[in-house]
Formats: sequence, C-alpha cells, structure tokens
Amino acid sequence: MQRNLVIGLRRALFGGCVALGAGGTAWAQQPPPAAPPADATTLDVITVTAQSREQELQDVPIALQVLNDRIISDVTAEDMGDLDSFVPGLQINSVQPTQPSIALRGISTDDFGIGTDPAVGVFIDGVYTGRSGGILLPLTDVERIEVLKGPQGTLFGRNTAAGAVSIITKRPTGETEAALKLRLGNYGKQYVEAMANIPVGERSALRLNGLFNHGDGWLKDGATGKDLGGDNVWATRAAWQVGLGDNTTALLSWDHESLDQQGRPTTGIVPLPPSPGRPAAPADPDAYLDPRDIRIFNDTADNAEWRTFDGVTLIVDHAFGWGNLTSTTAWRQFDSLNRVEEDGTNRPNLYLSSTNSESNENKYQEFKFSGASGRLDWVAGLSYYEEEASQTSEIDTTSTAVDTAVANLGLAPTPDGTLFGFFSQVLAANGIPLTLLGHSWNESFRNTLKTKAYAGFGDVIWHVNDKLNLTFGLRYTRDEKDFTWFNDLRNAPTLDATLDALDAAGFFALAGVPKETFIFDLAFIDPPAMMNKGVTNRASDSWSDWSPRFVADYHFTDHLMGFASLAKGYKAGGFNALQIGSEFDNEDVWNLEVGIKHALPEARLAYNVSVFHYRYDNRQSIRLDNTSTIPRFVVDTGDVEATGVDFDLRWQVTDAFGMDFNAAYIDAKYKDYGVETAAGLLDLDGEPTGEPKWSAAIGGHYTWQLGDAGDLRLALRHSYRGSCRANAYNLGSGDCVDLPGFSTGESQNRTDLRLAWTSADGHWNWAVYGNNIFDEQYVTQLNVYGREAFGTVGAVVSEPRIYGMEVSVKF
Repeated sequence: MQRNLVIGLRRALFGGCVALGAGGTAWAQQPPPAAPPADATTLDVITVTAQSREQELQDVPIALQVLNDRIISDVTAEDMGDLDSFVPGLQINSVQPTQPSIALRGISTDDFGIGTDPAVGVFIDGVYTGRSGGILLPLTDVERIEVLKGPQGTLFGRNTAAGAVSIITKRPTGETEAALKLRLGNYGKQYVEAMANIPVGERSALRLNGLFNHGDGWLKDGATGKDLGGDNVWATRAAWQVGLGDNTTALLSWDHESLDQQGRPTTGIVPLPPSPGRPAAPADPDAYLDPRDIRIFNDTADNAEWRTFDGVTLIVDHAFGWGNLTSTTAWRQFDSLNRVEEDGTNRPNLYLSSTNSESNENKYQEFKFSGASGRLDWVAGLSYYEEEASQTSEIDTTSTAVDTAVANLGLAPTPDGTLFGFFSQVLAANGIPLTLLGHSWNESFRNTLKTKAYAGFGDVIWHVNDKLNLTFGLRYTRDEKDFTWFNDLRNAPTLDATLDALDAAGFFALAGVPKETFIFDLAFIDPPAMMNKGVTNRASDSWSDWSPRFVADYHFTDHLMGFASLAKGYKAGGFNALQIGSEFDNEDVWNLEVGIKHALPEARLAYNVSVFHYRYDNRQSIRLDNTSTIPRFVVDTGDVEATGVDFDLRWQVTDAFGMDFNAAYIDAKYKDYGVETAAGLLDLDGEPTGEPKWSAAIGGHYTWQLGDAGDLRLALRHSYRGSCRANAYNLGSGDCVDLPGFSTGESQNRTDLRLAWTSADGHWNWAVYGNNIFDEQYVTQLNVYGREAFGTVGAVVSEPRIYGMEVSVKF
C-alpha cells in the first residue's frame, strides 16, 4: 500500500510540473519543503534530476554522486578542479583553466585540439558547455553538481560517452534576499562574492551574482623574486525568471567571466652547468632534481593565461495537460590564450615556450518533452548544436636556443657543432656588425572547425508492477564537421632580414653555405607537415550513430532497490589538429552495470554499490613521442576495457554528527593497442592504461548547537587517489616512474578542514579553513618537450597548504 502511494504521488508530481533538470519548477507552484533541520531524526532526502525527472537519489538506477553547496563550501571550492578528488573515479587537470582535461572511470580525451570532442559531457543548467577551453568556469551560485558515471546519451542533448557532470545553479525566487562573502588567505588570497535576489513583480524575480578572485600564487621566481602563477578572475551572472500565464515560466540568464593571470609555471629539474654551458641531451632521468626542493626560474616573454567568456541562455517551460515542454536556447562564446614556460630555466640558450590560443562560438537548441501516462513515464528530446572554432598552437624560442638544439642533435657541420653561433663568430671576426643570434623564432599550427550536430533521444520508464521498472532509451546522433590545417614555415622576421642583407652582400657565396641552410623548422617536422608548408588543407566528414539504453530496477522493499543496465556511449569522429590529414572514426563505449541502492531509515544510513564493465572501442589519442630524434606529435588508435566497483555511503550517526564515504575501484587495460616509437611498435595489449586501481573520499561533520549563540560546525574531509599503474610506454615517457629524486604518478592524499560559526538568526557566518592541511605536495606533470633537443625538463607541483578565514552575511 505504501509503495502504491509513493508511486502515485511521484506520477502526480511528474505529470503536473516541469522537471527540474529540464528547466525548473513553475513559478505558480508552492516551493519545495525545507530541508530537515540539523537534528532531524531521518537521513536527508536528496532530490536529483539526473534522468531529466525529479527523483530521489536512492531511486535513480545510475551510479551517481551529488555535491551540494554545503560540500562546495566545506572544501572552499572555486571551480570543479577543487572537487574532483572528492569524487572517486573523476579526475580533472585544472592547472591550466583554459586547457583542462577531464577523465571519468579512466575514460578521457587525450587530445587538446579542436578537432575532437570531450568524452565527458559538462552541462550547466542542461546546456552543453562545449569545448574544453570553456568548461572550467567559476562555481557561481551553484545549488548542486551531479556526477553521472557511465554513458548517458539518452538523457542529454550532447554526447556523454564516459559520463556527465551536470551543474545546477540556483534560480530566482519570490523572496527578497542578499548575501556577501569575503575570503582572505595566505599567498595573497582575496575572494569576494555577492548575491542579490529581487522580486520585480508577482511572478517575476531577478537574481544577480558577482565574484572576484585574486591570489598571488605560491611560487616566486628565484632570480627576480616575482610571484608566479596565482589567480585573477572576475565573473558575473544575471538571471531573470518570469511567469507567463498559469502554465508557462521563462528563465533568461547571462554569464560573463574574465580571467587574466599568469600562465602555468614550471620548475626546471635538470642540473645546469655554468652559463653559457648547456646540459647534456637527452636529459638523464636519474639526474632529475626534486622540484619541491629547488628554486624556480621562468623567463617566458609575455607569460599569460587569459579568457573572456559570455553565455546567454533562455529556458521556457510550459505545462500541457498531457505533460511538459521545455525549450532551451543557448549561445556561448569565448576567446582564450595560454602562453607558458617549457624549459624551466632563465638561460637564453635554452629558451622555449608554448602558446595555445582559441576562439569559439557555439549555439544550442533543445526541445524536451516529458510526461506520464498510465504506467509509463517518458522523456523525448530533439537537439541541435552548431560550433565555429579556431585554434593556434605555437612554439616560441630564439635563434640562440635553436642553436642549442642544432648542436645537441648534431645537425650542423661546423667545428663547434653550432650553426648560428659559428657564423656569428665568423661575421664578428670579419668586422661585419651583424649577428645571427638572439632573434625571435616562432612556429605555429592553425586549425579551424565548423561543426553541426543533430540528435533525437528518448527514455521511457515502464512501471511493470509496484516493484519492477523497465527503462528503454534510444538516441540517434549525426555529427558533421569541416576542418582545416595550416602550417607555415617558421617565422623569424629579424633573422630573415639579416640573412637577406648577408645574401645581398655575397656572404653566403663566399662562405660556401647556401642561405637556405638557415631556414628550417624545428617543431612541426612530421612528413605531412613538411610536404604542406604554407598550404591550407581541408577535410569534411560526418558520422551517425544509434545508442540504446536498457535498465531494469526491482524494489525488493520500500528501501532496497537492485538494478542492471546496459548502455552505449558515443563520441563523434574528428580530426587531429597537429597532424595534417589525420582523421579518426567515432568512438563507442558499451557499459554493463549491476548495483543496489539501500536505505536503512532506522539507522539513518543509506549506501549504494555497483559493479561495472565497459569496452571502449576505437579510442583516439594524440601524444608527444619523445623517442624520436626530434619530438613529434603522433596519433594512436586502440581499445580499452575495464572492470570496476563504485560505492558510496551516507550516515547521520547522531543528531549532531554525520559522515559520508565514497570509493571506486577500477582495473583498466589496453586491448589491441600498439604504440609506434622510433624503435618500432610497442605492444601494450593487456597492460594497464595507467589509471589507478583505487580512489576514495571520506568526510565527517559535527554541529554544536549553542542556542541563542548560534551553531558551530566542524567539517573534515580526506581524499585518496592511488598511484598510477605503469605500462611499458608510460615508464619510458616518465609519466609513471620512480626516479632517484622523486616519483611521478605516486598515490596522493589531501585533507581539508573547516570550522564555521553561524548566528542564531542565520545572518552571519564566520569560518576558518585549511586545504591540504598536512602540506602534501606531489609532482603532477613533467613537461618534456625540450628533453631531447634542449636537454631541459620542467615539472609541475601540486599546491601546498592553503588556509584562510571567511566571513559572510545574509539578509
């Protein structure tokens, strides 16, 4: 009887209101009941919209983790990169916010070019955020974040081969309210956030947000003493919601972000001889220094990372007698640049930096229909996505540093092994006031992309009886892409002017060396690039796919559900940006999953566990091959398969004390995969992909109720990520190896602590916080672009202990 009543109430809610995931609750409805107080006698109910329906978390047959605004506050998260360690199975490399990478259950896109799509879809209020350069934005006025693991193509308007990260922001409400938050911390942290919610009519309200975030960075240049890294970003958000008649609600929002800070610093870890001597090349890994114990020297000219982002979204919800219609119209545009140090030194003869710049504009339209009829709940949608993007990848150096590479690689037939240096000495010896050293040298690769994607998708839940539900989903996708490559000869205008002057004076004829000897490329020298210098190459293609989803869930009791699912994920084919003419087919992921979700109301405890196995076919990646004489970008194709377990638990131990625990296990291996190296084909079939087997996070909070003096809340969170699993290739590349000075890919721990006082009326909040309180630092990345040619290697180290205080006021 109780089960029938619950199902009946859910259907009534489903048929009479708009699904929150598709556009929010109609203004005329009553607001949802307030969350249980801190001394509640039951575990809090978590409502999610993962399946484009308003459901209780424990009723959703998907491996799903929810991060609410409380957790975001507990770890002082400023973007998604501050939260990934608390979501086992999720990894976000956010060192460079304009070039982040996201992996979920070991599936990621190992290509920073615009010719490919991300394997993990990121959605903000149901809108696909598109290219990676525009996905890592400040967490402004966020209500919750839902992380869905496994393919979700039948539920979202764009591809989600590995899973989806759905960010839901807070909507305007009918109450007047305002809030102001100030955060001050070490390393010059200054963070201010403000919010105002203003009703402007009986069924209309405006919500405004502003955010400013500045930090000096925790590194200082060893030569100049200047701060390196740091944060400098401001963002605004405005949302207006209005009721249009009894059954229609419209939400119009605008987001803007301006990021303008220094690029990622890198610490040079190769011992250097006295200047102007050069280190041995290739660099010897056994001689690497621990970057945590040495000074850092960066000399990149115009070092910078910046981005301007704008987005406008219009969501219109309309309730019919038979169900609901949600129309989502969105426009996004961003421009970004990221120029960073590669050599990690301040030596002119080793100077090397790289630049990635992007411009992107995309439009998104989605119509989503939902309803309930008899024993069926259903969602159907149509989506259209259009994108225009351009990208430039650059290497900047000088003729002085190029001379180092020429000498190290033995390319100059001169007595001292140099080219520009030797002939500059010849010029000086003959009294000619010209030099071939010290000239800027730039090599670039330019790409453009035009893409259109059409999709139709649907999902139906059939309530077979009071205990058994069957879900059938199907998605059709068609992607069309037009792509261009352009790679010109190196650009060195002052060097070329000098060469022209010497040629006109007859110098090269006298020296017996042709002028062309001094005109060559160093970075983009693979055969397709060399044959197409100065030529624009174009390619067009399209891909289509049908992706099904099947789920069966059975309610053994009112609080125990078991489920089994089979779903296909799809990622469109595309083009590799740095290899002219390189095209790859679409990628497929088949995911089989079995799990249970169990709540124990008397114990105020709920836990979920699922076992999964996936096969990832035609996985495409682009990597830097350092086994050749000069490093080159190469394209790999292979398959991956993995078996794993996801577990999560929430427990309200007492009225004052609560805790949660999440863990993930994954055994990911290559299948039918070989890596081309200079020494030949390296067979990795059956070897681990590098993904750690274990990751986990645990958190606890305790609240002291002080009566008229307010509440005091202590929150403690700890995360663990296991060490990478080495294979024959990543051992050789240095990504997963124990070195005499340090280890790369070692297991990582992080502990965060927050103590907050809230006044009895809820208006004031004071807090002190510490992130990474045990000051654990790890070498997270090696920059090896200059290893063979220059003998230089840079390292990126994770943040040290961060601490500060925060005060906020609410009206």
